[in-house]
Amino acid sequence: MIIRKNAAAGTMESSDALVTVSPADELIVEITSVVYTQYGKAIEACVKETLSSLGVSAGKITVADKGAIDCVIAARVETAVRRAEE
Repeated sequence: MIIRKNAAAGTMESSDALVTVSPADELIVEITSVVYTQYGKAIEACVKETLSSLGVSAGKITVADKGAIDCVIAARVETAVRRAEE
């Protein structure tokens, strides 16, 4: 899957995450989170697993997390990526 344009999914509400994606030559994942100290590695693993399952190998992925659980993060990443491929 190729990220062809900028796209976003999610909100900055509590227990949610705002995921933005844009085209890039390599895979870049940037994460900011209110719980990064405790769960930063788990959030990054969730994002990378979701990208891998979608076949994304390049693009800039930015996640602004406000305490979302893994399934919410995965859903936001998938939605943003699918919006970016259209």
